[in-house]
Amino acid sequence: MKASQLLAITLVMTLNTASSIADSVPAGPTADFPRPEPGEQLPGGDASYTGRLDEDAFSHPSANLGRDRELDFRIGNGFFKRLWVSAPASTQAADGLGPLFNARSCLSCHSRNGRGHPPASPADSAVSLVLQLSIPPSTPQQLQLLAEHRITTVPEPTYGRQLQHFSIAGLPAEGAIDIEYEELPLSLADGTVIHLRKPAYSIRNPAYGPLHPAALLSPRVAPPMIGLGLLEAIDEQQILARADADDRNGDGISGRPNHVWSAKQDRVALGRFGLKAGMPSVDEQSQHAFAHDIGISVPLHPAGAGDCSDNQRKCLQAPDGNSPQYDNLEAPQQVTDLVAFYAENLAVPARRGHATPAVLAGKQLFHASGCVA
Repeated sequence: MKASQLLAITLVMTLNTASSIADSVPAGPTADFPRPEPGEQLPGGDASYTGRLDEDAFSHPSANLGRDRELDFRIGNGFFKRLWVSAPASTQAADGLGPLFNARSCLSCHSRNGRGHPPASPADSAVSLVLQLSIPPSTPQQLQLLAEHRITTVPEPTYGRQLQHFSIAGLPAEGAIDIEYEELPLSLADGTVIHLRKPAYSIRNPAYGPLHPAALLSPRVAPPMIGLGLLEAIDEQQILARADADDRNGDGISGRPNHVWSAKQDRVALGRFGLKAGMPSVDEQSQHAFAHDIGISVPLHPAGAGDCSDNQRKCLQAPDGNSPQYDNLEAPQQVTDLVAFYAENLAVPARRGHATPAVLAGKQLFHASGCVA
């Protein structure tokens, strides 16, 4: 059976799981805090991981995946871990890195499938933080595309959509991310003073000339990978019905859905993934990361030069790994299907101590403070 067929079957399975979760969720916030609600210990329903919790707690397949489909999960994990190399290489299945890139593998940014972090100091690695670049749309064509949700941002003319701080041999990297922190004291209700850090981002040693005067910098820390398939499986109308953009229920929370262009579906779709819900599906988010974080061409982004712009001629002329035996791509459809399959089926761990008095007391405070809204 093809990977795409397995992906479709598993998505149906995940839809059923998401439906069972939705069916067990009360219509409104609970008022019964001495005891947990039904199903509260399994935030991922039947797909929840209930085994031992250790450093690999975010790396297990959905519990209801089945042995036959678990093999595809493991193969997808292998591609997720793959270290790509620059082209040409003796192994065409793994070459085509860059020419500009932020990491050599998906796992580099999503260590153990958990959340990344911004550098704590100049000596700390910035591999799980990327700096997205854009300029405000200004031409009539750009404004029209923005109105039609066909674009959300306009790439910076020289550096593209993202600052790549690594490069293949013989080509300069685009630059490095500089972060300066401003310490801000904050007094708590009991008089305790804590210090928060406010970051300011800039680019050090830009190798291809100055940025556009109106360039916008948007830092993005790699998010955790668990539960993505469950979010993708929620019916779009359910999300839209609960948005409450005008806060008609008066809880102080206004949800505003982000509509984006889906290259895969060739239509406007609901954004769900990424820091600002800029991607409509796990697969499109994954393929975007292949192209921009690693510089690997994929079906939705077939350019072998990745994020190189027209103003980076040497980058555009560098060798790529697009190969006829892989559909003139560096990561063909079967690879991207398996990686998306893996990402969609990373299980959410069962909750710890969900029925203990301390946790239930914290839950009551969570509701009383308004966080539940």
